[in-house]
Amino acid sequence: MALPKINPTETKAWSKLSGHFETVKGLHLKELFAEDAARASKMTIQWEDFYVDYSKNRITEETFSLLMELADEVKLKEAMNAYFSGEEINETEKRAVLHTALRAKQTDEVFVDGKNVMPEVFAVKDQIKKFSDDVISGNRKGHSGKAFTDVVNIGIGGSDLGPAMVVEALSFYQNHLTTHFVSNVDGDHVNEVIKHLDPETTLFVIVSKTFTTQETISNATTIRNWFLLTQPEEAVADHFVAVSTNIEKVQEFGIAKSNIFPMWDWVGGRFSLWSAVGLSISLSVGFEHFNALLSGANKMDEHFKTTPFEDNIPIVLGLLTVWYNNFFGSESEAVIPYTQYLNQFATYLQQGIMESNGKYIDRNGQKVNYQTGTVIWGEPGTNAQHAFFQLIHQGTKLIPADFIGFVNALHGDQDHQEKLISNFIAQTEALMNGKTSEEVLQEFKAKNESLDAVKELFPFKVFEGNKPTTTLFINKLTPESLGKLIALYEHRIFVQGVIWNIFSYDQFGVELGKQLANKVLKDLKSQDVGAHDPSTSGLINHFKKILN
Repeated sequence: MALPKINPTETKAWSKLSGHFETVKGLHLKELFAEDAARASKMTIQWEDFYVDYSKNRITEETFSLLMELADEVKLKEAMNAYFSGEEINETEKRAVLHTALRAKQTDEVFVDGKNVMPEVFAVKDQIKKFSDDVISGNRKGHSGKAFTDVVNIGIGGSDLGPAMVVEALSFYQNHLTTHFVSNVDGDHVNEVIKHLDPETTLFVIVSKTFTTQETISNATTIRNWFLLTQPEEAVADHFVAVSTNIEKVQEFGIAKSNIFPMWDWVGGRFSLWSAVGLSISLSVGFEHFNALLSGANKMDEHFKTTPFEDNIPIVLGLLTVWYNNFFGSESEAVIPYTQYLNQFATYLQQGIMESNGKYIDRNGQKVNYQTGTVIWGEPGTNAQHAFFQLIHQGTKLIPADFIGFVNALHGDQDHQEKLISNFIAQTEALMNGKTSEEVLQEFKAKNESLDAVKELFPFKVFEGNKPTTTLFINKLTPESLGKLIALYEHRIFVQGVIWNIFSYDQFGVELGKQLANKVLKDLKSQDVGAHDPSTSGLINHFKKILN
């Protein structure tokens, strides 16, 4: 079998961790730092332009050692070898998982079914480069001879979230083209996007592996019909391109075969931005920056593949999730980037993490008796501080948080950057230390307020602290550093999935709702309503009644 199939709760390390947890669960981070002056340096990993401080987590050196034992006992190293070598680790769909091949070096050899796929990967990269260069330079024009000014990416899920996140994240590097994204089947969404566009100067990129995805094809058809209101049929070939495997369906749509960018079944949708799915990224920032994004991801791949577990960033961070999820009972994790450029990063990670590891059946086909995937959420600081930080600081839930910051501001405004980073650092300190009743008392005394006057307010001002955070401090937001960051979380997903003994690379959970939606759609369009539960039938009838 491609992956080990070991129930983590039946390992010796898990048993040790359970006993160890009872010993350390009440320890305060302040105590741990007081006991070990070298704690911060021991629990910091410096790699290239990344500085990762995990010392503000509720672990001891023994915790760390036991987590490493767990990784060994579930055969994480063997699983990693299978991951990178092209074995069918997506066993339920009988596929390899090789998004890492998309950013590998040209001299590397990566085999799928005995065939080295790297020549094919680089042929598509060359196609992306030539197309992007021609559009950006103005050599490739629309049907009427005008240069393109806008690009619209039409996709959903991995065909939208990754490219949309990266385009926004790298907007500092954007060229003259304006990039738009249409994903939701909500007609108001697509109509809001196209209402200000000029069909003569807009390029449309349809991203759908099968070219049958309801949302994507509905939006593409609506846009095509809008386009043909003012443009001739033959203009479709000049303004529409596709990323797909269904050549026949794409050509039926009117797209020339030379304008089809291929995909592979060994790349899952939520890990596909590195492929031709990232065409809109290459168009937005240029192929050179797109290639730098891939290069950064490849560097993280090599770090993950070759670095000892104790200094391996994805492994350490993946194990921390297991520690909080399975021992402390934390159900969610917050991701707080201190840059507005990463506004969509948590949204992107929601698909990557929750679609991958939201599973209750293990690799043996049995229902798990432990928690698996975590709920991921967050938004940029300092906005987040004025929104949900109250819950993290003084709520009843333990919410581990990743703080992601960049030392250098892209626009060079040092005053703003110092204020931003002061908040970035201070929040992790505040979450760790909290504020004791003695400190609250001193604050009141400093203001010359009597205890009688403030005694009712007193308990509300206390912060328990001991809230865990991991800090990722990166030199600068560049295409390369962003590639490293995304790949870090991809590998972290893998680590968690291996430990939880689940298949991270299928997503059957998204299918049931789609199947039922087709049935409901027929009922909405017909006179009669098929068999449903009373609530569902009532909703269908209410919709039809209001419309009629």
